[in-house]
Amino acid sequence: MWLLILLYTNGESMRKSVEKVFKKKIVEGCIQEVMLDQCICGNKELAQEYFLSFLSLSEYILACKEQKARDFGIYMYTLLFEEFADTYSRQEVLGALVTHVGSAVSFEVTSALQIMASLASKHARELIPLSYHINGILDYLEGLTIENLYKVYEVFSHMALLARSSADCLGSSIANELFIIVRKQVGHPDLKYKKMGLIGILKIVSCLGVESNVTSSSPFQKSNAEEAVELLETGLESCKQSCLSLIFFYDELTAILESTTLHPIIMDWIGKHLGEFESIFLSDLDGGQLPSRIPYCGLEGELWMNLDGEMSPICLNILPLASSSQNASLQFLPANFHLLSTVERLTNQGSLGGIDALLGCPMLLPSSKYFLEAEWQSLTGKQKQIICLSLYYAMNWIRELLNAFCTQVDGRFESISQTSKDDIMQKLLKRMRNLVFLESLLSHSIRMCPVTLPQLHLRVEHCGSAFINQPNHVGNKEKKNEPKMTPESASPYKRKHKKISKTSATGTDGNLHQQTLFDLLRKAGAVTSQEVPDKVSSKDMATSASVDHNSHVFNESVLIEVSPVSQALESQKFRFRPLLLECFSILTFSKDHDTCCSDPVAELPLYLYLIHDFQHKLDYFAAPSKQCSSRNIISAAVTRMTLDEFLSKIRPLFQSLKRNLDSSFCILKEGEGNETCQEHWKLQSTAAGNPDLTNVVPSNSSISTMVFKEILNCFSKMLNLSEVQRYRSVLSDLLEAFQPDKALDTGSLDVHPCPSPGTIEYLYLGACSFVECILDAACSFSFIVASEALFTLESAVTSFLKVMDKLDGDDKSVQSAFHQILPLLRGRLSSSAKKLLKHKWDNKNLENGWKNKGEMVQKILRTYLEYDESISDLLDELACTILPQVSLTTIAEDEDYGFPTLCSATFLSWYRVLFEVNLTVLGKLVKEVVRLEKVRPGFQPVNVHTLLIRLQKNVNVVVALVSMCRTHDKVTLHAMAVKYGGKFVDSFLKAFDFLQVHFQMHNEAILLLVKELQKATRTIQTLCSEAKGLKQTAITSKIPATKRSLERFLFRVKALLHSTSNGCTFWMGNLKHKDLRGQVVSSQAYVDDGIDSIDEDPEGAVDVDPQGSVPSASENSENE
Repeated sequence: MWLLILLYTNGESMRKSVEKVFKKKIVEGCIQEVMLDQCICGNKELAQEYFLSFLSLSEYILACKEQKARDFGIYMYTLLFEEFADTYSRQEVLGALVTHVGSAVSFEVTSALQIMASLASKHARELIPLSYHINGILDYLEGLTIENLYKVYEVFSHMALLARSSADCLGSSIANELFIIVRKQVGHPDLKYKKMGLIGILKIVSCLGVESNVTSSSPFQKSNAEEAVELLETGLESCKQSCLSLIFFYDELTAILESTTLHPIIMDWIGKHLGEFESIFLSDLDGGQLPSRIPYCGLEGELWMNLDGEMSPICLNILPLASSSQNASLQFLPANFHLLSTVERLTNQGSLGGIDALLGCPMLLPSSKYFLEAEWQSLTGKQKQIICLSLYYAMNWIRELLNAFCTQVDGRFESISQTSKDDIMQKLLKRMRNLVFLESLLSHSIRMCPVTLPQLHLRVEHCGSAFINQPNHVGNKEKKNEPKMTPESASPYKRKHKKISKTSATGTDGNLHQQTLFDLLRKAGAVTSQEVPDKVSSKDMATSASVDHNSHVFNESVLIEVSPVSQALESQKFRFRPLLLECFSILTFSKDHDTCCSDPVAELPLYLYLIHDFQHKLDYFAAPSKQCSSRNIISAAVTRMTLDEFLSKIRPLFQSLKRNLDSSFCILKEGEGNETCQEHWKLQSTAAGNPDLTNVVPSNSSISTMVFKEILNCFSKMLNLSEVQRYRSVLSDLLEAFQPDKALDTGSLDVHPCPSPGTIEYLYLGACSFVECILDAACSFSFIVASEALFTLESAVTSFLKVMDKLDGDDKSVQSAFHQILPLLRGRLSSSAKKLLKHKWDNKNLENGWKNKGEMVQKILRTYLEYDESISDLLDELACTILPQVSLTTIAEDEDYGFPTLCSATFLSWYRVLFEVNLTVLGKLVKEVVRLEKVRPGFQPVNVHTLLIRLQKNVNVVVALVSMCRTHDKVTLHAMAVKYGGKFVDSFLKAFDFLQVHFQMHNEAILLLVKELQKATRTIQTLCSEAKGLKQTAITSKIPATKRSLERFLFRVKALLHSTSNGCTFWMGNLKHKDLRGQVVSSQAYVDDGIDSIDEDPEGAVDVDPQGSVPSASENSENE
C-alpha cells in the first residue's frame, strides 16, 4: 500500500493508473481496512507527510460506483479525521466531504452524508469550531433526497444538542441558527421548502426529545423537551392550511415514534393533539343504528360494513364530512389515525385495546340504492362525485385499519391474549373483503363519473434520482389545487376517546382472505389536479354527464367484476394510502374451510390484492437503482428498510405463497362454471357487511390466472434478489417452500455423487421439477399459464447460474455438483420451451387466439434457442427449412410445419427472434475468434476449419431470412431485414482480420462465405431502393446505417482479395435496377449504351472468381 502512495505522490503522470489499481485491489479484497490502520496509525508522523495523497485517494474511492469501494472510502475519511487532529487536516477532510455532497451523484452524496452524520454523532465537540466549513452543505438542500435531508439535519442536530447541553459550547450560535433556518422553511408557501423545514423540525425533535437528552446547561434556557415541543407546535401550525403538508407531518412523526423513544412531555403533547379524533370523525349510534336519518347534499346515508352489529357504539362520519365544508379533514384522516394507533400501541405495551372499537365500527356512506341504474342516473354530477369520494375515503380508512391491527396478530406482542388475536383475525379477514368490494365498486364508479381523487399519501422520495424539488404530482401547484382546510377541520386535538374503547366479541368464519388485484396496467397517465365536491367545474359536470349517457351505469344486467383491469383507477393508485408489510401476515392465517370448495373463488380476490401489493414492493428492491414508479405505492417504512430487513419480514410468507399457488392452479384445472363458489362469495360478502349488490361478482378464471401469474412472478423476483442468493438460509427456505409433493428421485439423474436432500443444488432441482409439473399440466388447458411456468423455470435457471458464480469459497464437491446439474437444467428448460412451441393449442386454451401473444411467443422461442446445446444447427434448420415453407405457402394457419405456434399471427415474432439470436451467436463467435487470436496467434488448422463452419451457418441463416423478403410483402418484415441485416454485416466485419490471416489455407471456404453473404446484401440493397421510391418510412429510417455497413463490407472484401497473392481478382460492377422478383425497372441514373449490352447475373454484381475475372463497368446504378 505504501508503494501505491509513493507512486501516487511522486508520479503525477501515473496518478490515474494508481487510482484504478487502488480501486481494483479494494474491490478484490486485496487491500483491507486493517492495512490502512497499520499504514496510518502505526506511522502517524510519516503518514502526515502524505496526508494529501491519502485524502485525494479517498475522494476518488468515495466517488466510485462499486459499493465495496465506497465502504472503504467511508472508512478512510473517518480514519483521516480521527487520526489527524490538527485544524488544517480536519478542514481539508470536511471540505472534501462538502464537495462530494455538491456532486449531485446520488450514491456519492449519500456516502458523504453518512460519513458526516457518523462524525457528528461521535465528534460533535470537535466539529463545532469547524462548523463554518460544514455550512456549505446548506447550499445543496434543494438537490437532496429526503433520506439525505435527514442526514444533513442529523449532523446539525448533534452539534446543536451539544451546544445546548455543554457550558463551554453555550456561546455557539449553531442551535439558534438551525432553529431559524427550519422555521423559515416551514413558513414558506412552497411545498418543497415546507417539506425541508418539516424534515428539519422532526429530525431535531428526534435528537432533542430523546429521554437521555432532556437536560439544559442553563436555568435560563428551555429544556430540550420543551424546545422540541415548541418546534412541533411550529410545524403543526404551518400545516394548518395544507392537507398534504399535514399528511407528511403526521407520517414522518409516526416514523420517528416507531424508531425513537421520546420524552413523556413530547408524548403528552402528541396525545393532546390526537384527542379530538372522536369529536371530528365519529358519531354515536343507538343500538347499532343511526339515531336520525338526515340527507347530506341531497343524499341519503346508510351504515356500511358494521362488524359489531348492535354492540357498535360509534360510526365513522364519511358522508357528512365529504358533503360539507370540512371535507378536507377526510384527506388527513388516514394519516391521523396512523399516528393515533402508533401512539396507542407505544403507550399500552403494544396493545390497541383502547381503540379496538374502530376495527369493527360501521361507516356512514351513501345509500347502496344509488348504485342501481335508475337512482344513479337521477343524481347530479356533484352528488356522483361525493359518492365516489366517499368510497375512496372508506377504502383508505380500511387500509389504515389493516396497517394498525395486523400488528396485533403478527406475534410481536405477548401482552395480547389469544382470544383477542382470534377475534382480530376474523375481523381483519372481513375488512379485507370490505376493501376488495369497495375498490371494485370505486373502479366501476370512477369510469362512470371521472373524479380526480385527492392525495392521501405524500410519497416519500427515497429513490436515487428523485429529489425533493421534484413534486409528487401535485408539487408546487398545491396552493391552487389542494382543498384548503377550514379552522374547524384544523383544530388541535386533545387525547380523549372514551367511546372508541370497547371489548369486541363478534364471531366470524375463519376463512383466509386476501385483497383483490385490480389494474395491472401501469401506462395510464396520472391526473395532476385535485378537486373537492363543492368545487366541481361545469366542464367536469359535462364530462360526467356524457359518460353516463353512453354507459350502462350500474345496470343489473352489467356485471361488475371484482378484479377488472381499470386504467382509470390505476392511474391514481399513487394517491392511496400504502399497505405496510405487517398486512402480509394475513396470508399466513390458518384456514378451516366449511365450504364445498377446497379454495373457493370467494377467497381468490383477497389473495390477489395482497400478492399484487407484495409484488410492487419486490419491484422496488429488485430495481438496481431503487427507481420508484410514480404509479406504485411505496411507504416510507419500506424505502427506509434495507433488503436484509425486508427479507426477514417476508420470510414467513414463502409457504403461504406456495399454498395459494396450488389453490389457484387447482381452480384453473377445474375450469369455469362453479356457481357454488359464486354463492360463497355472496354469503361471505354479506357476512362482512357489504351491501347486497347482485351484479358485483368475482371472475373465476381471470382471478385464478392472475393469482397464479403474480405468485410465480414473485417467486422469480425473489430468486434473483442478490441478498437472497448470498444468504443460503433464506434461499433454502424459499426453494424448500416450492418443492414438489413427491420426493425428488435423484437416482435417475446423471449426477455423481447424487445431491443430498436439503442442499441448495437438491432444492433447485426440486423447485425446477415442481414448475415443470405445472407446465406439463397447464398444456392441457391454458397457453398463458404454461408460458408463465416456463418463464419462472428460466428465472430459476438464471438464479442457479448466479449462485454457481458465487461458489468460490465452497467445497469442491459442491462446485462439481453445480457444474454437473447446470447442463441438466438448461436441457430441461430448452425441452420445456420446445414442448410449448410444438403443442397444438386449440382456441379455447389460447384465450382469444394468437392475438397479442407475439411477445410471449418471442420469449418462448428465444428460450428454446438460447438454451439448446446445438443452437447453430437449430437456427439453420428453422431459418432455412421451416420458416421458408410458411412464407411460400401464404402462411395458412391450418398448415403444420412441426410447430403449431408458427402461423400468420406469430410469423413476425419468429422472424425477429431468429434474426436477433443469430446476431447474438455471431457476436459470441467473433469475440471468441478475437480472444483466441490474441492469446494464440497461430491456430491449428482443425480449429480454424471448425470456426469457419460455424460462421458459414450464421451466414446461411441471415441469407435465408433476408431472402424471404422476395416472397413476402409486409413492410415490417422488410424493415427488420434491413435493420438486422446491416447489424449482421457490422458484426461479420469484425472477423475480417481473422479471415485475412487464414485466407491462404482456407480460401475456398472464405470465398464461399463472402459469395453467400453477397446474396443477402444484394437483396437488402434492393429493399432500400424500393423503400425510398415508395417512401416507406419504417424502412428509410434504417437505411443510412445499413448502407454504411454494406459499403464497408464491399471495400473490406476488395482489400482482402487484393492483399492476397493467390491470383484472385476483384471486380466491382454495377447492378441493374431490379425489383425483389428480379424484374428490371427503370433506373434514376444515366445508363451508358455499353452497359445495356451486359447481361448481368441477377444473383450478383460483385463477383469473386479465383480462376479468372469479371469485366468491370462504370457506375450506373445502385452498387453494393
